Amino acid sequence: MTRTVGMILCGGFGKRLRPLTDKVPKPLVEIKDDYTILDKQLFDFKNAGVDKVLLLTGFLSEKIQERYGKEYKGVEIEYIQEEKPLGTLNAIRLGMENLGDGEHCIIRNGDVVADLNIKKMIEQGEKSNYPLQIFITQMVSPYGIVEVNGDRLVSFKEKPVLDYYINGGVYFSNGHIDFGDFETGDIEKTVFPMLAKENKLGYYKENGLFWMAIDTSKELEQIKKEYQNREDKPWGYEKVLINTDKYLTKELFIREGYQTSFHYHSKKDETMYIVNGTGYIEFEDHKEYFGKNDTIRIEPGKTHSIVAMENTVLHEVSTPHLNDTIRVKDYYSAR
Repeated sequence: MTRTVGMILCGGFGKRLRPLTDKVPKPLVEIKDDYTILDKQLFDFKNAGVDKVLLLTGFLSEKIQERYGKEYKGVEIEYIQEEKPLGTLNAIRLGMENLGDGEHCIIRNGDVVADLNIKKMIEQGEKSNYPLQIFITQMVSPYGIVEVNGDRLVSFKEKPVLDYYINGGVYFSNGHIDFGDFETGDIEKTVFPMLAKENKLGYYKENGLFWMAIDTSKELEQIKKEYQNREDKPWGYEKVLINTDKYLTKELFIREGYQTSFHYHSKKDETMYIVNGTGYIEFEDHKEYFGKNDTIRIEPGKTHSIVAMENTVLHEVSTPHLNDTIRVKDYYSAR
């Protein structure tokens, strides 16, 4: 079986986040207490089945090595340090020199937080005829837009999803990348346009998921707000929306092909409202399938697991027992 190795670009200066990044490398910026951008990326790699990651470092490399050492949550870590910054192309080239024969790799920009399904991207990439694939996702306008009709302004739309796609900063390569005659610079501006012109560049597409490149203080503030009541899970995430003395509401995102642990609640009585997606809730003696707009009640003491057949968002409304979860069986090693 072909092994897929992860690579994460960690060598940038993070100039637009200064003075924070004068002493902290950008991938080690915290998005919540003691939880960094790189923690999230390594966690997602592990739960996609990637058990070896090359960290392509440069500026403040020693800080990254101090935090992760040779292993993190069961992921083997190696460090490829670029002595002089020569762009993402050279950093990836150095990483490629450390790939074994026949190994594939999945490469991530070290400043992107995204909920994409890495396991599915790898599976698609391994079947593809393209040597390289790029994760793309629909662009959300950074500004509100207006619509006009003749000389009249007719409506406002607050930061809508546009009909354009962006490079999501995650790449899958079936082995070594053909760099052509390029030696330095940014791979996005050199090799990618060359491969596209030669019909050697494919894509993996996911829409409607959380994606953010953290490049400025404003974006860092936004991601910290997102993670204020959010906890990443091996299968997606769980976010507390409302927590009062009377009831609790959580949002759960479960990636396609993943499932929660088998668990039960001793006191909590909950109802699942399916916002998007399809799947089923597996009980001890039966399965209950769901689709968009369905509701399913789960009484206290009923052991169950939620299985997503496609990316699924659901709202769980329950009695106010926040930590009343007893896991019976886990499917993932990294928590």
